[in-house]
Amino acid sequence: MNIALDLRFVNDHFPGIGRYAFSLASAFAMLDGPHRFIFIVLRDAQVRRSVPNTRYNLTSLLRSPKVRALAAPSPFSVAGQIALPALLRLARADVYHTPYHAFPYTGLPCPVVVTLYDIIPRLFPRESSLRARLFFDLSVRMALHAAQRIVTLSQHSRADLARVYHVPAARIDVVYGAADERFRPTESKHAAAIRARHQLPETFALCVTSDKPHKNVDTLVKAWRLSATAQQSDAPWLILAGHRYRGALAFDHPRIRDLGPVAEADLPALYGSATLFVYPSRYEGFGLTPLEAMACGTPVICSHAGSLTEVVGDAALLVDPDDPQALAEAIDRAFADPTLRASLRAAGLARAASFSWHRAAQEILAVYERV
Repeated sequence: MNIALDLRFVNDHFPGIGRYAFSLASAFAMLDGPHRFIFIVLRDAQVRRSVPNTRYNLTSLLRSPKVRALAAPSPFSVAGQIALPALLRLARADVYHTPYHAFPYTGLPCPVVVTLYDIIPRLFPRESSLRARLFFDLSVRMALHAAQRIVTLSQHSRADLARVYHVPAARIDVVYGAADERFRPTESKHAAAIRARHQLPETFALCVTSDKPHKNVDTLVKAWRLSATAQQSDAPWLILAGHRYRGALAFDHPRIRDLGPVAEADLPALYGSATLFVYPSRYEGFGLTPLEAMACGTPVICSHAGSLTEVVGDAALLVDPDDPQALAEAIDRAFADPTLRASLRAAGLARAASFSWHRAAQEILAVYERV
């Protein structure tokens, strides 16, 4: 089978989608078997400069003997929409898999598989402009109509897609993602180096997130202010990382610090240096960051919202995302009890190991064989 996977979304503009597509492509390149892979990449150098990729090494990925690279214009250009069917026909693709819901909805010469991660713009409409919501809704509806199979990353997302867009659940395949193999327990020298580079304290709680309202950072900050741990004279710090957080609450406590964006290469050691990882999100289609923290051996506290319970299982302390007092108590409990932290660390490592991109790649191959 000739399998075309669209990697034009592997760039800094699509951090989550890019990570998914690159991880899946990397797993495909390592598989044994008769399948051949066609990886579609951005063609135009000017386009590549306008949407830089500073996170992922596509060059090494494309060296695999099982992989053929096809260069195409931007998927958001008219040229890209016109060129893709011809390229797939030229490559004799048996299936086209896109990790994004905007693609040519007609004229493709082979069956289509689309990955949809969540429907956050429909569930949290105030987080997007009207224009963005209309684009999302229309493009998702057209993608669902055009695709032969839909892949999503959790049973929760599958249920949301079926309920909101009236898609038969039998057309939706759940294939869990995984933490990249880079995420593993950190050696002490690397932890010390990352603390020195970012001027971090020895003891801190970490939250890698964004400033979108459903990420619920305001509740985390309220919980930190309520916690007995934060009132101690030698209190640990709360470190926010990911996107620059602009919420006013983040700056009214002397031991809350916003690191802003962190280099991809620094993330494993940053997770591994933290005493706790706290994730209060109100909704996740998969919840990769708690899984990455677990893979690094960091105890996790997270909300029981969205798909998070599917991901963390019983390997984390679970709290109500709308109860800052309960979150504060969970933080206090974890900081005060090293035995609990050790138990969460062991359970988290085991839980993270139960997810793998190798398994995901094999399960997605099975999806292709059903189209």
